[in-house]
Amino acid sequence: MRRIIVTFLMLTGLLPVGSPATPQNQAQPNYDLLLRGGHVIDPKNGIDKPADVAIAGGKIAQVAPAIPPSRAAKVVDVAGLYVTPGLIDIHVHVYTKCSAAAAESSSVNPDAFSFRSGVTTVVDAGTSGWRDFPDFRSRIIDRARTRVLALLNIVGAGMGTGKENDPAEMDPEAAAKMAAANPGVIVGFKSAHYKGPGWPSVDNAVKAGKLAGLPVMVDFGYLNEERNLRTLLEDKLRAGDIYTHCYSGHREELLADGRVNPAMEAGRKRGIIFDVGHGAGSFYWYVAVPAYQQRFYPDSISTDLHTGSMNAGMKDMANVMSKILNLGSSLEQVIRMSTWNPAREIHQTQLGNLDVGSEADVAVLRVDKGRFGFVDSAGAGYTGDRMIVAELTLRKGKVAWDLNGRASENWKTFRYNRKTWR
Repeated sequence: MRRIIVTFLMLTGLLPVGSPATPQNQAQPNYDLLLRGGHVIDPKNGIDKPADVAIAGGKIAQVAPAIPPSRAAKVVDVAGLYVTPGLIDIHVHVYTKCSAAAAESSSVNPDAFSFRSGVTTVVDAGTSGWRDFPDFRSRIIDRARTRVLALLNIVGAGMGTGKENDPAEMDPEAAAKMAAANPGVIVGFKSAHYKGPGWPSVDNAVKAGKLAGLPVMVDFGYLNEERNLRTLLEDKLRAGDIYTHCYSGHREELLADGRVNPAMEAGRKRGIIFDVGHGAGSFYWYVAVPAYQQRFYPDSISTDLHTGSMNAGMKDMANVMSKILNLGSSLEQVIRMSTWNPAREIHQTQLGNLDVGSEADVAVLRVDKGRFGFVDSAGAGYTGDRMIVAELTLRKGKVAWDLNGRASENWKTFRYNRKTWR
């Protein structure tokens, strides 16, 4: 009867076609995609409970229990899985240079490695400097489906050029100027691998940070009598600056008697951020286990992704997150260290959350229980009982990774378009 009345009103012009009351409009879905039946963990918003996530126009449209499936054009069953903001890896190397240094580059293509571990945003940590950043942006950043941001090396030519020990290559004004020309893409500065006398690499990076109002990440390089952890963390770095490779053991993060270096605790009290930065040679169980026993936990989880680390103990972001989970952090804490914390560290608070209206970068994770082996940078093993696996990754609301075809249609009903095949 309702349909007859509505049709009569439309024919008489009393009810415009397409108005909310018409059958045509009632059939229109509100959402493009609905992730249904999962457990949402969104640390920014304090969500850690079963809920559905609806997406429309590439944005988060609703996070709530029991969203009606009829309101979505596509429904993906994620029961038994965890739905989180897209993961943010703030220490990677994804700039392969077109120069003599390219032959020695260990950078990887960002899209070839990000989505399969739930990562939607990566931050290249100092592979480029102010001189070669324009090339990095035009060839890699602007072409990648992954969101690629950068910590600019204080050395103008960046990494792999043999100039990281040359103070003449460290120009904070030029670095700050390049950051100002690329707001929201250059998110800080990097001091790395310096092994000369004094503190020019750190001092110039901090100066650039002050000029641009951005944080600095430090890969401390090499110690000597003058260059030590206490001076770095208590005198040189500012609150909000990032100490990466926090469980490396190369810079006396753990003292000979097994205690976490008091400089680490002092730095944390000053507001220094401590990042994992696993890498091929910067994460060891003999440091991480005692640190956890002494409750010195990381603020953020990152991979230091490159061709050496991805094929060694590091493997990928999900593997590093699994290590931190098995060391004793809760799953909520691990997700926080991989989403909201890094977003705040790089001053990009529009990322790392499931706010309604935010870009729909989403990771759907499975946590397997059993007996799993994890390897550190020396090849030493550690046995854990949980393993994080990325089942599904969405970038701007579109499926970018689907391990088990959860978002796919069965082949028997799928409409193949053979005309587009070559």
